[in-house]
Amino acid sequence: MLTVTGLSKAYGKQTLFEGVSFQVGPGERVGLVGRNGHGKSTLFRILTREEAPDEGTVTIPAGYRIGHLSQHLHFRHLTTLEEAASALPRSEDGSDETYQAKAILAGLGFGEADLSGNPNDLSGGFQVRLNLARVLLSGSSLLLLDEPTNYLDVVSIRWLRRFLRAWESELLLITHDRGFMDSVTTHTMAIHRCRVRKLPGGTGKIYEQILQEEEVHEQTRVNDDRRRKEAEAFITRFRAQATKARAVQSRIKALARHERLEKLGEVKDLGFSFTEAPFPGRWMLEVSGLAFGYDPRRPLIEGLSLAVGRRDRIAVVGPNGRGKTTLLRLLAGELAPVSGSVTPSANLRIGYFGQTNVERLRPELSVDEEVRQANPSLTRTQVRTLCGAMMFGGDAAEKRISVLSGGERSRVLLARILAAPVNLLLLDEPTNHLDQESVDAFIDALDGFDGAVILVTHVERALSALATRLVVFDGGKVVVFPGGYADFLEQVGWQAEAQEEPPARAAGKSPASRRDARRQRAEIVARRSKELGRLRGAIDAMEAEIVELEDRLARDEAAIIEASVKNDGAAIRALSTAASAARGRVERLFDEMAALGKELQEKKRAYDEELV
Repeated sequence: MLTVTGLSKAYGKQTLFEGVSFQVGPGERVGLVGRNGHGKSTLFRILTREEAPDEGTVTIPAGYRIGHLSQHLHFRHLTTLEEAASALPRSEDGSDETYQAKAILAGLGFGEADLSGNPNDLSGGFQVRLNLARVLLSGSSLLLLDEPTNYLDVVSIRWLRRFLRAWESELLLITHDRGFMDSVTTHTMAIHRCRVRKLPGGTGKIYEQILQEEEVHEQTRVNDDRRRKEAEAFITRFRAQATKARAVQSRIKALARHERLEKLGEVKDLGFSFTEAPFPGRWMLEVSGLAFGYDPRRPLIEGLSLAVGRRDRIAVVGPNGRGKTTLLRLLAGELAPVSGSVTPSANLRIGYFGQTNVERLRPELSVDEEVRQANPSLTRTQVRTLCGAMMFGGDAAEKRISVLSGGERSRVLLARILAAPVNLLLLDEPTNHLDQESVDAFIDALDGFDGAVILVTHVERALSALATRLVVFDGGKVVVFPGGYADFLEQVGWQAEAQEEPPARAAGKSPASRRDARRQRAEIVARRSKELGRLRGAIDAMEAEIVELEDRLARDEAAIIEASVKNDGAAIRALSTAASAARGRVERLFDEMAALGKELQEKKRAYDEELV
């Protein structure tokens, strides 16, 4: 069990948290929420001892191992499989457990050919995935995962969700994807106004609790201020009257005792409001027979036709590296098709948020200068208002692009899109650097936008809330699905998830049989949790008894020495008999623990193979 007591941390005048205390209990999976810059990642660095707190302690029991998703990419083995498998705890019986590494790498989107390749040759995103695989394989007592979904596609995220829901040790999770967090965690912990509160349940419950507490605080403050003003008026009116002297003194003392509640400061959210350009026609963009590939022998897109109308909400979904970003670049006119056509309307005005567009920001310009360039007709006040909405208020709007973090540059790019009148938004993973509150606000703004939206995102909550049609990259093909994301999962589903089921049962699956397969999988996970939990509980009980017996043996041995000094033969014989019995019991317990440990590993391996 991890225990944090009285933790405080500040950078200069900015206090992130103070006097924070909490525990992560056995088997708890805790989601950590809070706005960007309020200390979530700093707390993780303190828990991993990368940073020291200003005050307070972090208590980690002996043998308790913390695994975290490191941002440092350093690989020592020649193949991806060897690198992943090197994180596995050493097996007591020396058995080869690389099957676990293969299963996790497959779940995270690695193909069979990737396993024998050099990890240094992987793309940056897949190197991060390899780091994630190592953490998941490490057998840690506590996992610290800071935005583990950022480099994953929707299929891998769905696999990771299933993995973490079956995770039986502890977990602390930071993610901007509220739906993912709520589906995985048992508790939620919020950093808010430099304090931490932790509750069982999802994010909705803790946000509701915070809102209620702040409403109560504000109402109490208003009532206290009213009573204070009444008391001060009484004191002023009757101070000079001897007959009221006792009452006046009583009011003065009461005011001195009663602490004045301060008005809570405003906690700022990102403000999204798109500037809409009118569109009088029916079709904004028409795609006909589109084909493209960087390698002529391996086309990414073939035969795609699509018409985009006003108020369309089209989500582009599929595994990474299959062509989603390429499609948006084709629609934006940044790439030319190999064949087919992309025909924009004369009235089309595109706002394009691309993964590489951040690099096009000019480092020598300030934030407000970049925003003004997107729409020179804006007044200085309008530009500053827009910068403030993107959390660049006051002097922060004059910061040079060169000194901004990656997340801050993404917000500048969003500000440029908000500044310019547009009627079609092309958005490639726009929420990666936003916190949960900002993601919610962004989804609401997209829903209210009067133009069309074509969106690449791995946030399933956004897909479910917005998409009315899908462009699906899966199984080496790209097709248009005429329905929402929930309809797609029900009627078609992801090919990789169908392949997770045993081949004999996977062929010819109907939606109903896929639901049955998911139910069967859930039943296996529940049975696995119950059976492995029973074995772990028995092993823990034996360990506790061994510790108690060894403590008793130490006391008996000290007592035997003391009895020997006193030449107390009866005490020596009684203590020696008890010590001998305790040693025998300890040896038997170690034998039983070894047998149970072997049984635990065998059953875990059997269930892992059944679930793969």
